[in-house]
Amino acid sequence: MDLFTNQINPEKNWLPKDGVVNYYGPIMKHEEANHYFQQLFDTIAWKNDVALMYGKRIETKRKVAWYGDEPFEYTYSNHTKKALPWTPELLKLKQLTEKRTKETYNSCLLNLYHSGEEGMAWHSDAEKDLKKNGAIASLSFGAERKFAFKHKESKEKVGLTLDHGSLLVMKGTTQSHWLHRLPPTKLVRTPRINLTFRTIVSV
Repeated sequence: MDLFTNQINPEKNWLPKDGVVNYYGPIMKHEEANHYFQQLFDTIAWKNDVALMYGKRIETKRKVAWYGDEPFEYTYSNHTKKALPWTPELLKLKQLTEKRTKETYNSCLLNLYHSGEEGMAWHSDAEKDLKKNGAIASLSFGAERKFAFKHKESKEKVGLTLDHGSLLVMKGTTQSHWLHRLPPTKLVRTPRINLTFRTIVSV
């Protein structure tokens, strides 16, 4: 893994056009990633996510949490969340992410997938509450999972595997031109925690 990690080029743009996606690979030692996974699993105020499908309100098996500098309201899937104050672990991870990406963030949406059977459908993070073309940094802990992008017009697809303790950044016009998803898989039986640091703009 160390040999592979050393070959990862964080300057590489994984998208062929219309956006920028950089993958840094693992940005911390395996033991440190294990520590953060357990701390997040045990201390975050996890709740089942809520979505509207075909006019019906459903609860997902996947759990979520929303944190930020202020009690920001964030609306997606016709459901509004109010940000909780940062935990010590989240602040450390935010600072680490800001240092590596040379960007700043004021909020974080967390997802807990209990196994590979829980995933995320095609979508883009382009809600009106988010800074337009702002960087979104994604930290992954736990099970390795495949992550995919699909161009909204050409339907081109790009895929990569997100490792334990790894960092991926989406920026520029990525959200305007590309969808992304976490495909479900029956091959993964262990949990994954994902943190997406982002910037909410005051309306």
